[in-house]
Order: sequence, then C-alpha cells, then structure tokens
Amino acid sequence: MAIRLGILTAGGDCPGINATIRGVAKTAINQFGMEVVGIRSGFQGLLTKDVEVLTDKSLTGLLNLGGTVLGTSREKPFKKDLENPDIDKPALIIQNMKDLGLNCLVCIGGNGTLKTAAKFSLMGVNVISLPKTIDNDIWGTDACFGFDTAVSIATEAIDRLHSTASSHNRVMVIEVMGHKAGWIALHSGMAGGGDVILIPELPFNVENISKTILDRTKRGKSYSIVVVAEGIPTDGTLKAGEYIAKLIQEKTGLETRETVLGYIQRGGSPTSFDRNLATRMGGYATELIADGQFGRIVVLDGSKITSLPFEEVSGKLKLVTEDNDLVIEGKRMGVCFG
Repeated sequence: MAIRLGILTAGGDCPGINATIRGVAKTAINQFGMEVVGIRSGFQGLLTKDVEVLTDKSLTGLLNLGGTVLGTSREKPFKKDLENPDIDKPALIIQNMKDLGLNCLVCIGGNGTLKTAAKFSLMGVNVISLPKTIDNDIWGTDACFGFDTAVSIATEAIDRLHSTASSHNRVMVIEVMGHKAGWIALHSGMAGGGDVILIPELPFNVENISKTILDRTKRGKSYSIVVVAEGIPTDGTLKAGEYIAKLIQEKTGLETRETVLGYIQRGGSPTSFDRNLATRMGGYATELIADGQFGRIVVLDGSKITSLPFEEVSGKLKLVTEDNDLVIEGKRMGVCFG
C-alpha cells in the first residue's frame, strides 16, 4: 500500500523543528517514494483539514530556519471543549485523516504532544512521535533537539553578563526557561561559570545562597553570577529571577540586578548539533514508518538513534538529580545549588 504520511508540529516553537520536518520529508520522498502532507497549526489543522502537500522543492531552505513553517498550536483534541461539547474531536480527526488519505501521522512535539499521540495510537492510528523541547525533559532520550541551541543562547547571555557584573561589582541574576526541569539552567550555568545555580529539582535556602555570595566578596571576588530556572518556588507574586534578586539584595546588602532571557532561548537558527540531531531523528522516523513500526517515539541513546514504545515514555519526565555529574562536579568546584 502506498504510504501517505501527515506531519504536524504542536506546542511551543523550538529551534530544529524545520530541520526535523525536512529530515522526515526528504527521506520519505527520496528514499521511500512516500507522499508527505504537511498539517498546519498542529492538531487544529487535522480538525479543519488545513493541509499542504510537501515536495522536495518546498523543503529547500528549512535546515537552518528557526520556528516551524507548518505553524503550531496548543490544541489538545482529547481535552473537553466547553464551547463545543458535542464535537468528538478525536473521532473527527480520525475521519479527516481517512478523508485526506493519510495512513500514518508524524507528531513533532513535547510531552503534551506525546501524550496525545499515545492516545491516538491506542485508537488504532499509525503514529510516530519526535522529541521537541528546549527543556530536554522527555523521558527516554539523552537529548531533545532544541536543547543545545537554548543552552548556547543562555550561555552567551551569561558570558555577556560577566562583564557588566564585574564592571559594577554587582550580583547578576539571570532567569532561564525550565518550568519543571532545570536542564537549561544547569548546563548554561556550568558552561557560563555561574556561582549559584537554582533549579526546580533541588531545594534552596536563601541563607546558603547569601553565604556563598558574601564569602566570595571576602575572598576579593567583587561580583557573582546567579542562574535561575523559571520554575523554582517563589512567593507567588514575583517571577523567579526578580524573587531571588530581591532576597539576595535584602540578605547581603549587595547591589543585585536580574535579567529574564525569556523567549529568546526558543527562537532563531538551530546549532549544528541540533540540525544534525533533528535530521537523524527525522530520517529514523521515516524508517520506522517504512518498516511498519508505529506507536513509538524516536530517541537518542548515547550516540545512537533508536526508538521506544509510547507506553514506556508517555507521562514521565526526565529531571535533574543530585547524582548528575555536572551537579557533582559543580559542588566540588564551589558552585552553590541552594
């Protein structure tokens, strides 16, 4: 049977999505002679049949392009729609796939997209998922495309803050993304020479943080860099960076400023690592389709691209633990983790 696969991107944008679309589609078209249909605006596009046929020519220029040419949305078809309670969205999507002649679906997204893909798989849809998130928190894969780019951007920002901090003898607090997982803060903080790194997984004590910073000043170190993940607990009224900066200034009396990096981490061109990872993962996804293996997510295991069944991955988060080698080495070097 001729394969006509649909491909969509859901959730937040991320560097490397377009490289993944390209990897899937070029392999499908050139290696396996498949027809590829791009679905616009995530699962919303399957509800409205908003699609376009992708050709080898239309994939030109995608490798280094940020964002997603297919567009995205946070449509969750299995979530009850209070405005349209009578519409069975999953059933409508399955019917629309049949109408469009799609016999398999590639979903590029994070943990929420993975859960949706797993539910469609249980309903008999041929689905493959690809791990897209800068947070790097998808269980079962050593890396998600987009993470390396986000860390590189955050590290560059920290590097630039060193000069301002040293010039003004300040404590500089930089807030990076990471609601539940602190991978960006950990990797950029260590790569950027952070003195304090705070992540959601590890509890912090403001007294320990203040002592670390004051001890540095006593040793003649006139400034400190504090890297904070956005998901650390706060008082509920202030964002993470502002909250920590306020506490540090109150406890130490040192001039403290915060910088929120925000969506800059998610935008722009992907690094060469993310381009190659996305390309490899996209090509492997197409191989799984050609072999008739569905209900799986493509993952990086060491240096090897492989896959895992949805039931092993869906609903789990990959979080930083105290025995992580970067945490251990950071503590050995005097970095405060709270």
